[in-house]
Amino acid sequence: MDGAIDLRLIITLGGILFSVAGAAAVGKMQIKVILENLADIEKRLRAMDKRVDTLDTYHSTQKQRLDILAQMNSPENLRREHMATAKMQADIDSLKSATESLRKMHNGVHPPVASSRTAS
Repeated sequence: MDGAIDLRLIITLGGILFSVAGAAAVGKMQIKVILENLADIEKRLRAMDKRVDTLDTYHSTQKQRLDILAQMNSPENLRREHMATAKMQADIDSLKSATESLRKMHNGVHPPVASSRTAS
């Protein structure tokens, strides 16, 4: 009986083959589920990456705008603008004074002027 294959050995080998085939089928199914989960995770990760890129662009734009506003309102720029405004106000006051003196000179009515031009 040493070289003979008996029924018990065949049943044992059949059971082992059936177990291996079942384990392979279960493994294949689990690999399929894992790949589906991985695809879903990759899709979500790409969506999050897109959101992060959008927010990063928005942040950069807002930072640039804030830098421009900070530069516009810097003490040096405000000082220059105030000095220019003060000079314009002084010029306006001077022009008002000159206009008032000219108005007083004519008393609101221009005197008649002799014409030096003659028709030829």
